Amino acid sequence: MFDDQFSLPLVLINLLGVVGIVVWHLQGRNRPTARLIVQILFFAGMTAVLTFARILPHRVDETHATGLIAFLSTSARVLWWTHLAWTLIGFVRIYIVLERRPREARLLQDLVVAVVYLGVALSILGFVFKAPIGTLVATLGVVAVIFGLALQNTLGDVFSGIALTLGRPFVIGDWIVLSDGTEGRVIENNWRSTFLLTGAHNVVVLPNSALAKVGLTNLSRPDESHQMTLLVRIDATHSPRPVEEALRTALRSSTRIVQDPPPIVALKGIDAVAIEAELQFRVAGPAARTPAKNEVIDLVHSHCRDGGFFLAPPQSALYALPDASNVKLRSSGAL
Repeated sequence: MFDDQFSLPLVLINLLGVVGIVVWHLQGRNRPTARLIVQILFFAGMTAVLTFARILPHRVDETHATGLIAFLSTSARVLWWTHLAWTLIGFVRIYIVLERRPREARLLQDLVVAVVYLGVALSILGFVFKAPIGTLVATLGVVAVIFGLALQNTLGDVFSGIALTLGRPFVIGDWIVLSDGTEGRVIENNWRSTFLLTGAHNVVVLPNSALAKVGLTNLSRPDESHQMTLLVRIDATHSPRPVEEALRTALRSSTRIVQDPPPIVALKGIDAVAIEAELQFRVAGPAARTPAKNEVIDLVHSHCRDGGFFLAPPQSALYALPDASNVKLRSSGAL
């Protein structure tokens, strides 16, 4: 039986296949590069033996073989196709590791792995076991249509998740703001949903299909620095230039805002009541907005008080006064 010309190559292929599986498992999940090297080496060895023995993995030429030889022939081809799948998947996973974005690429990785396994499974059934692939594919198509109609919403979330992964409008860790005002940091993205951690430390779960339809602003691109504005009204009895210098000094003394690029004091307007100044400054990130604004307000109040400048009330408050022309507008105003 083992005098057959295919016996020794088939035994060697089976041996390489089984030993490759054992060595692959011994590498552990934390060593993707080592696993990929093992996969490539054993798959290359099996392919070389097949080539030299002139055995085609997609054709069963030993139709006359029976018994042990027939079993070795089938198992060798199954192992070769299996190692082919693992090698392809290994390349996909090592690429994701090298990109250093394993969490964001999980959806794409799962999709590629599913396609590879499905293709290899169909190849084994058709080439090794001679199953009617055409009939099987047609049956799977009918089943897929039935499931598609029954799971329209779920599939919508799945395909929207794939589109978001490929389009990459955000990645894990980005702070985004939706058109409806919802904002938070992206902490997870799976097949169906995206999870946001809000500033109130709540988790908002958004279906991918809904997220794909709304406009969003990514506050983490190109970096997380975020511009803020604060409108200040100073009594018009003061000269604009000293007011501008006092406000600029207040901004420069802040430790919670970004000083490069430097903050800006823009005089927006002046009337008989107030000088309107807009303070434009940047903070390191969205989470720093409230502490930075609180500090800037405190510094503006302190520098205006020390410089003898009085805050003017907002324009909406003037209409509530009995006779605005006779009222002395001083520090009773507000920002």
